Amino acid sequence: MNEFLDLSSEVKSAMKNGDPVVALESTIISHGMPYPTNLETAKSLEKIVLENGAVPATIAVLSGRIKIGLNDSELEYMATAKGILKLSRMDLPYAVTKKFDGATTVAATMLCAKMAGINVFATGGVGGVHRGVIDTFDISADLIELSKTSVVVVSAGVKSILDIPKTLEVLETLGVTVVGYKTDDFPSFYSQKSGSKLYMKAENPTEIAKIFKNKLSLGLDGGILVPNPIEKSKEIPNKVVDSAIDKALNEAALHGIRGKDVTPFLLSKIVEYVPEALNANVELVKSNAVLGSKIAIELLK
Repeated sequence: MNEFLDLSSEVKSAMKNGDPVVALESTIISHGMPYPTNLETAKSLEKIVLENGAVPATIAVLSGRIKIGLNDSELEYMATAKGILKLSRMDLPYAVTKKFDGATTVAATMLCAKMAGINVFATGGVGGVHRGVIDTFDISADLIELSKTSVVVVSAGVKSILDIPKTLEVLETLGVTVVGYKTDDFPSFYSQKSGSKLYMKAENPTEIAKIFKNKLSLGLDGGILVPNPIEKSKEIPNKVVDSAIDKALNEAALHGIRGKDVTPFLLSKIVEYVPEALNANVELVKSNAVLGSKIAIELLK
């Protein structure tokens, strides 16, 4: 697969020297946050990873090349350019062949990270089962990717616009190991708790690294999901977010918004209705970058 990959000099050097590397997604830049917050956050995440002893590798597709590590000008392009595709696993062959530009989702970032030999990926929230799934059958490819691709994914749970209990049921069916970080209550993105209980819990990055290593040693494919709750001081009550989600879902139905357009539309509407949600999103992904860096270091010990 290396013929399709371009590793930045920093990532290439880290991989050669056996230094810890943390993958970061680009959909959060192109489709998840408004400018200039998206660019500021992308740069902050890279700085946080470096400060915590690892090398950041923001992943995107530019002119059909899978970039593992972006420079400042590429980050700015991803934050400002129009028409950037939103790429999941199914879209990668098309984008590579057509030489398009695309931002990688959780699924695509996991896949590309694994191609490059990167074992840890820090993100905001993974995709899952959408509300109203009985009518739409809208289930994120992120869940299936977690069952296939052996990467540690650190997130603040799943996006709060989703049906969390159904998402956890699908993860269980797919055999995905879900290990709460210092929590036995699955986080609800903007809030620390969703009310959905977890029975697997880790108290430190060393435990997470051991669980992942033992999973591989057992010959079990797939990654592990590490839900890392937002800090208590930064969370937004579930009832506030749920009210905004209900309103946003009604708007999406009214405008006939479907498929890949649903998530960015709903997230933008939540920020419109609850302005503090944008800062909460920034803070939780920063926290995940810190934890991801610590896990990457432990995996190399």
